[in-house]
Order: sequence, then C-alpha cells, then structure tokens
Amino acid sequence: MRNSAVVDSGPLLALFDRDDAHHRRVVEFLKSHPRLRLVTTWPVLTEASALLAARVGKQAEADFLEWIERGGVTLIAQEGGALAAVSALVEKYRDLPFDLADASVAVLAESSGITQVLTLDRDFEVYRDARGKPLKNLLAAAAVRRR
Repeated sequence: MRNSAVVDSGPLLALFDRDDAHHRRVVEFLKSHPRLRLVTTWPVLTEASALLAARVGKQAEADFLEWIERGGVTLIAQEGGALAAVSALVEKYRDLPFDLADASVAVLAESSGITQVLTLDRDFEVYRDARGKPLKNLLAAAAVRRR
C-alpha cells in the first residue's frame, strides 16, 4: 500500500483533543501530507474512542467516529491468526508499554507490507519486524527534519 501509514491511537487522540500536547504537531503533519493514507486496527480505534470519551467527552468520541466514517482512516480487519502474532509481540516486548493496540499496529504493518507508522510512542524505536527492520515513524522523522 503505497503512501500509507499505520496509525496508532496517540496521534488520533491528539488530533481530536485540542488540549493534547501533540495536537498542533499532528494537525500540521497531516495538513502537510494530504495524500497520506492512514490505516489502522480495531484495537487502536477502540482505545482511541474510549480515551477520547473519558478525557474530552462523548462529543469528541462522536466526532472521531464520524471522521472515520467519512474516510479519515481506513480500518483493516485482521484475521484470526493475527491474534497469535499480537500475543507473541506483547510477550516479547513485555518490558515496554507495548500493548494490544501497539502490537496490532506492528502486525498490520508487517502483514500489509506497510513500513511507515504514525505514532507518538517511543516503543516503536525498539520494535523490529521479522526481517529485523524498524518501522519508519513519520512523526519522529518530521520532528528531526524541523530541528
């Protein structure tokens, strides 16, 4: 999937929470990359939706879900076999805050061939795919270019 990135919950929260420390950074990044296709998983959408409702309110959650329906992000269903891969990654990286949503991002990236991720988590600096290669964190790369 050319010009795609798997998005984690952090940037989604920041996008819909104006008080989030990363709100402006995420908004500016997405405005400067209008053709970037964001894809994600059910665990990420569930986590982001629940956190938005708890932190910002039900209207933010409703706005988030409407944005998804309008095509803001594409949900990629993962097959049943993905759970074993997710579980293995959670176990492998148990010393990090690498949770179900993070592992689902990594598994989706690997299964789809997407090498880019949009995340605020530093855990992805440690994660390596089956070939030993890291995912390219577009937000981290953009921050480095601005310095």
